[in-house]
Amino acid sequence: MKIFVGAVLAAACAQPVLACDFCAVYAATEAHGDSGKGFFAGLAEQYTYFDTFQSGGRDQPNPDREHLSSLISQTFIGYNINNRFGVQFNLPVIYREWSGGAEGGDRVQDSEWGLGDVLLLGNVRIYKHRTTDFTFNWNGMAGVKFPTGDSHFLATDDITAGIGGHDLALGTGSYDGVVGTDIFGRWKKVFGAASTQYSIRSEGSFGYQFANELSWNGGPGVYLALKDDYTLSFQAVVSGEYKPEDTVHSVATDDTAMTSVYLGPQFNFTWGSELSANVGADLPVSLHSSGDQIVPTFRIHAAVTWRF
Repeated sequence: MKIFVGAVLAAACAQPVLACDFCAVYAATEAHGDSGKGFFAGLAEQYTYFDTFQSGGRDQPNPDREHLSSLISQTFIGYNINNRFGVQFNLPVIYREWSGGAEGGDRVQDSEWGLGDVLLLGNVRIYKHRTTDFTFNWNGMAGVKFPTGDSHFLATDDITAGIGGHDLALGTGSYDGVVGTDIFGRWKKVFGAASTQYSIRSEGSFGYQFANELSWNGGPGVYLALKDDYTLSFQAVVSGEYKPEDTVHSVATDDTAMTSVYLGPQFNFTWGSELSANVGADLPVSLHSSGDQIVPTFRIHAAVTWRF
């Protein structure tokens, strides 16, 4: 029945965007939820605004009015080989704008944009069970990130007190791995979803190595509408990340570690078995960084997927 197709798709897209602003990865797990063999494509957006200054993990005044705006647009296309296996290719384009006080009292203000590091993902359904009132899905994914983004900022010193070259680089200059899993359970009009992702980093440009990172999200939701031709659901999402210090030539830096927890709403929509979309916001409830850093004040994300 079409209603069950939409139910799975709408909830599965509740956890598409994972990881930190820099390494955000969109995995269109809903695209191989129940749609069978075929192509899918779409666009995922994540906007993050940074203007909260931390020193030693504590919020401090921001007298230089430092800020960083980051928009990551990921175009993706994929193919479901069958109801169990699929592949996906992500092409990110990144725009960043920043300003703040530099040494000597001068104010720095600039922007950049360009191609980020492209990603090739493989998806697999590990388990599925479905009845009239109950659904349970468990998926896995693994991928490789290629060093296609400009990484020249990794060779620069800190731009301002809280913004470093690692914050502005469009790429890592390294080949990295990504593994993850997600689960989804539904009982009538109530559902829950959770996912986790682990990024495995190698040394990149200028001897710089981003630290391995663990990210996760999930939470309960409810269908506001569950019709034969469309669905609309709401989910309360808790998400977080953990990343230790990056290294330069195997020496740890002192201003790159981050542990964060966010809370925010998300709305999911499907139309038939072809279109799925979501939009949500993340508000930090706990941020703990090392050294002096500008940390996120909020994030907004949205995505749309079309199956054909």
